[in-house]
Amino acid sequence: MIKLFSLKQQKKDGDQTARGGQQKKASAAQLRIQKDINELNLPKTCVTEFPDSDDLLNFKLIISPDEGFYKDGRFVFNFRVGSNYPHEPPKVKCATQVYHPNIDLEGNVCLNILREDWNPVLTINSIVYGLQFLFLEPNPEDPLNKEAADVLQSNRRQFEYNVKKAMRGGCVGETFFECCLK
Repeated sequence: MIKLFSLKQQKKDGDQTARGGQQKKASAAQLRIQKDINELNLPKTCVTEFPDSDDLLNFKLIISPDEGFYKDGRFVFNFRVGSNYPHEPPKVKCATQVYHPNIDLEGNVCLNILREDWNPVLTINSIVYGLQFLFLEPNPEDPLNKEAADVLQSNRRQFEYNVKKAMRGGCVGETFFECCLK
């Protein structure tokens, strides 16, 4: 009986060697992210970059709004898709420091579909449109940057001034922002 198992194993090993070695199976997350990326329908204000073309689970999204407070800015988001995707949302961080009520100074993003409203039927496309919407309509009701949210609610003109100053590269309060104009 032992010889039978060892013969089966030798045959299996020989088959793998004949095919050029062991083929690594794609995970469910890799298959789903590949599908999401293939079906991605980016607006003209968004571009994706894949630093490693073999790694679809880590990529960048660049948003360059063409209207609103953040017009003419260039904002980079890093996406890290975990092995439990699509059952868990990807980790999304803003790499560009921005004066925004829904993005804190560490780059954390307050978007409901990245937290409690995530659902496996949502796609990367859903997140892209959600992020783009944050730049068109910042939400002071659910802030991560409370100071920016307070200014947006109390003095819209001052908020717009602060956004422009930050995007040009300047200080807002005690915080210095690098220029992020395109």
